[in-house]
Amino acid sequence: MDTDDVAPPPAPPLGLLGRNLDGMSLADLADYIEQLKAEQARAEAMIEAKKAARAGAESIFGG
Repeated sequence: MDTDDVAPPPAPPLGLLGRNLDGMSLADLADYIEQLKAEQARAEAMIEAKKAARAGAESIFGG
C-alpha cells in the first residue's frame, strides 16, 4: 500500500489537547471539559460508523 494515497486523520481542534490547566478559571475548565466531551462523542460516532461500514462489507464479501 502506498502511504501517499492514505489521508492523515483530521487533527483535533487547535489547542484542545495538552493545554496548560494551571491558569484556567473554573468556568474555563468547565468549558474545556465540555469541548473534550464533544470531541470524545465525535470519535465514538466515527467508531460506530466504521463498525457499520465494516459489517456491511462483511455481509457482502464475507469476513
